Amino acid sequence: MPQAQAVQQGRARDSRKAILDAAERAFADFGFGGASIRAIARDADVNQAMVHYYYQNKDQLFSAVVERRAGDINERRDLALDALFDNAVPALEDLVEALLRPTIELGHDVERGGDAYARLIVYFNNSADERSQRVAEENYDPIARRSIDALMRVLPGLGRAEAVRGYLFAISVALSVMAKTGRAARLSDGLCDDSNTEETVATVVAFACAGIRALADGRFENRQD
Repeated sequence: MPQAQAVQQGRARDSRKAILDAAERAFADFGFGGASIRAIARDADVNQAMVHYYYQNKDQLFSAVVERRAGDINERRDLALDALFDNAVPALEDLVEALLRPTIELGHDVERGGDAYARLIVYFNNSADERSQRVAEENYDPIARRSIDALMRVLPGLGRAEAVRGYLFAISVALSVMAKTGRAARLSDGLCDDSNTEETVATVVAFACAGIRALADGRFENRQD
C-alpha cells in the first residue's frame, strides 16, 4: 500500500473514532433529541460535512455508536460462552459472570470512554421508542437469545419465561452499576466501593445467581398475590 494511501486511511480512522467518541458523549449527556450534529462535529474537531459523509444522518450515527460498543461486548460474551460449554456444562456463577463482566468492565474503563456509554446504554435500554428498540434488537437480541438458552442448559428446571426474566433482571443490575458514581460508597459510609471492578462483578454475580435460582425453584410463585 502506498504511504500516502496508508496515511489517508489512518486519518479517516482517527476522524471516525473522534466522531463516534463525541457522539457517544452527546447522546449520553443530552439524549437523542438533545444531541446536535453541529455540536458533535465541533467536539470531534471535524466539519459537519464529514459527519454526514460517514454517517449520513443522526439515526445512523446513533446506531454506529451503539454498534461499536455492543460489538466489543458481545464478542467477549460469545468467546466466553464458547469456552464455557466446550467440554461440559458450567456452573451458573461462571455463566453469569461471562455475561455481565464485559458490560461492567467497559463502564468502569474511563480511558476508553466507557462511562459515557454506561449512561447511554441505560438511556436506550429503558426507552420504548421505536429507534431504541430497533437498536437493542439489532445489537443485543442475538446474544440475549443465546444467553437465555445457556441459562436453561445450566439450570434444567428453569423455564423459558423465567430464563428471560432472569436474564433481563441480571442485565439490569449490571447496568445499574456499570458507571462509577460513588453512590454505593456514600450510602454505605465507605464500606462499598463501586470503583472496584472485581468487587462489583463478584457482588452482582452473586445477587443475580440467587435470583435466577429462585426463579428456577419457583420460590416466587406463592408471593404473586
